[in-house]
Amino acid sequence: MLELLPTPPTDPLWELTAEFAADERPERLDLVLGVYRDPDGRTPVMAAVREAEIRLAQRSDSKEYRGLSGNAAFNRALAALVLGPGVPADRAAAVQTVAGSGALRLLADLICRTRPGTTVWISDPAYVNHRPILEAAGLRVRTYGWCDAEGGFDADGVLRDLGAAGRDDVVLLQGCCHNPTGADPAPRDWEALAELSARNGWVPFVDLAYHGLGDGLEADLWPTRLLAARVPELLIAVSCSKNFGLYADRTGCAIVLGASGRAVRHAETALQNAARTLYSMPPEHGAAVVTAILADDGLRAAWQAELEAMRGRITHNRAELASHLSALGCEAQARALARQKGMFSMLPLTRPQMLLLRRLYAVYGTTSGRINIAGIAAHRIPQLARGIAGVLGSDHAGRPLEGLVH
Repeated sequence: MLELLPTPPTDPLWELTAEFAADERPERLDLVLGVYRDPDGRTPVMAAVREAEIRLAQRSDSKEYRGLSGNAAFNRALAALVLGPGVPADRAAAVQTVAGSGALRLLADLICRTRPGTTVWISDPAYVNHRPILEAAGLRVRTYGWCDAEGGFDADGVLRDLGAAGRDDVVLLQGCCHNPTGADPAPRDWEALAELSARNGWVPFVDLAYHGLGDGLEADLWPTRLLAARVPELLIAVSCSKNFGLYADRTGCAIVLGASGRAVRHAETALQNAARTLYSMPPEHGAAVVTAILADDGLRAAWQAELEAMRGRITHNRAELASHLSALGCEAQARALARQKGMFSMLPLTRPQMLLLRRLYAVYGTTSGRINIAGIAAHRIPQLARGIAGVLGSDHAGRPLEGLVH
């Protein structure tokens, strides 16, 4: 049987990560994977997470199954965090998932079971896993533009493109810190998107993976809460990987809002059924950690303070990189970078230029131009800026690019 399997494509991000690991240059710089790194280049366990784990270990007395929806206390706590106090309890249901990607897949399955062949609109560019997850669930995918010519959010273009989305469609929106571009809608743009959804009847599907790392936790959650208040139905995929640092614990949640309690109960059962056939039940550890943090005022305050410090470091990295680029004569690129938010940014570089950045400067980003701003040690920012300036046409000494290529 296995001899009949055609050669499958490899995952481009993990393939690039393997290439980085094999690079022996000491100055190599990994900006591929979307993980937060501290000034020493480590991805640390957050202090609140470590304390919660200690407390859980001290009182742990069972590893019994939690059920198809996972940890019920986690589901309530995360839904309350995301939605705030303004949503009636009977309008929402939440199911623990295997991280944010698992939430995306469960909700995609829910869409397909509800209306097979539904068209889901995703941004162009989009998170690399959006299209594969949706298509694997049997859904059609269409795209809408996202960025203007200067790398900022294209409000007019997005509203124009999504004007073609109708009542039978679903629109996938990233709630904050757009991956891969870092370009986010302004509050007035979110108001316009909510109005368009309510008027034309398409269902918003929010991917919420980076809340707390853009403008702050409450500000980053505001667009999702706005949509919850304005539209009758809303799907939300939530990840705890970035803002709790629980990457390897695969902790997430699928949240469904409906117009009636009956519809929400049916949706919850459908999500449980989908989970049963995919992985049965989600892992407990990360959910227990998040629940412990959100239930304890001291741990919650410590977590939010650490999250704010992470956000501050990311913001500082972006500002420093923009400053260095501006000093090297790349003013337009610096302005675009300074407006972006969150862990990622899209460099204004072509595929050949990204390959050149890798070859000449040992800087690893995706060939689409995406880099992880949160992965740069502060003392490496000048190296990155020189590399970007170099492949754009001149290095820090003003020499032409041709003089750098051997």
